[in-house]
Amino acid sequence: MGAFFVVIYFAKISMMKGKLLYIILISIAIISGLLSREFKVVPVFIGDILWATMVYFILRMLFTHKTLNFAIVVSLLFCFAIEFSQLYKAPWIDNLRHTLFGRLVLGETFLWSDLLCYASGIALGILVDLLFVKPFAKRHDAGSY
Repeated sequence: MGAFFVVIYFAKISMMKGKLLYIILISIAIISGLLSREFKVVPVFIGDILWATMVYFILRMLFTHKTLNFAIVVSLLFCFAIEFSQLYKAPWIDNLRHTLFGRLVLGETFLWSDLLCYASGIALGILVDLLFVKPFAKRHDAGSY
């Protein structure tokens, strides 16, 4: 019986390490995305790419034991839904979009090119996942691929 609790304990530690890695990646994506808006030499679309990468990492952190395909599909659906929501115009949501929070989360103007940026950002997240997170997860048995 005691061995069972030891296994559960180490499984929880392993899962927390995987989540911690995603929290670090989310933080890097957020900081890089915000900094990309500060430097005019960085193209504006880099922030959109990093926003989608952040969304992907958040989903991977929240649903650690779901498959990679789940994270890809839900990330794309979420990012595309946010972009298409920008076609909806009403005073209340337009006022929200003019706040810092609204600009960062909801965006302001629908652009077809943003959809490509989101797909690229999710692809970047997948690449980081497969190159860095997956090897870590295999060593520590955290996450699902």
